[in-house]
Amino acid sequence: MKIYYYAYTGHKYGLDRARRGVAILRKLKQEGFDTMLLVNDFRAGLAVKDLGIPESIHIETVQDIDAVAKIGDVVIIDSPEDDHGRLVKYCSDFKKVFRFAEHDEDKSIHGEIMLTIDCKDDDENCISSLIVDDIYCQEHKKEDKRVFFLGDSDADKTILSNATFFKENPMELLLGHYFYVKYESDLEKLFTTLHESDEYVDLICSSSHIVTSSFQTALEAYATGAKVTFIELKKLNREQKKLLELLKITSVIGFNNNNYNKVLYKEGEAKIGYRCVNIEKNRDIIKKLIKNYDLL
Repeated sequence: MKIYYYAYTGHKYGLDRARRGVAILRKLKQEGFDTMLLVNDFRAGLAVKDLGIPESIHIETVQDIDAVAKIGDVVIIDSPEDDHGRLVKYCSDFKKVFRFAEHDEDKSIHGEIMLTIDCKDDDENCISSLIVDDIYCQEHKKEDKRVFFLGDSDADKTILSNATFFKENPMELLLGHYFYVKYESDLEKLFTTLHESDEYVDLICSSSHIVTSSFQTALEAYATGAKVTFIELKKLNREQKKLLELLKITSVIGFNNNNYNKVLYKEGEAKIGYRCVNIEKNRDIIKKLIKNYDLL
């Protein structure tokens, strides 16, 4: 039996799902399981090597999972794609199928097991979709620096469109994996330092303050004990908003300088602490995957 994790990735969608996949597969690997990450973008396969997954397989869409996975395998689907009816076959052929809920109304359709943000305290079988790699749950020495990570891509040049904001709020920039090379010379004028994408883990762990529009990065930074400011560039679903409020991650809609400065002032006396206990840990999730759903 092999466990496959399919993560929807790409220059328009980033690597958030791949980062969750890395966290789960690394933990399953430690438990002795045979695992493989599936991505629908070749460059994502290169990027996850820096995150601890040396090998992955590229497939075109969620409909191609059974071109790799065999009857009796386990499949974890982390994708918003329309499966065009393929899911019913997967649930029939594979030993277990897990799927990430895309919103609070997304429920199991063909018997697949759901991972969701909104797990109730009294629901022992609910599997949380709030997943961060264990490396972010360790204690880290923080450096006094503010790092901005938009996301893995900026094809629309959102950063340059908000040049005034970054000139008025000095920060270091962590480049996304899909940033274009010709873009960097313009970015150097707006930030004190530019960091390459392969520094992602080290910077998230060591920086005292992370500003980001990536939901996954916000969770990972929060887990390390950093102060986190979330820039909401696209509408969050109700569960995501609820979670940010629960974790007391300050959310700012767009690059509104006045609101952002109020946030910084408010956070001035915030105490940096070890906060991974507020996020479901991988070991608890993996325990449920293995024991509750008979993957042995």
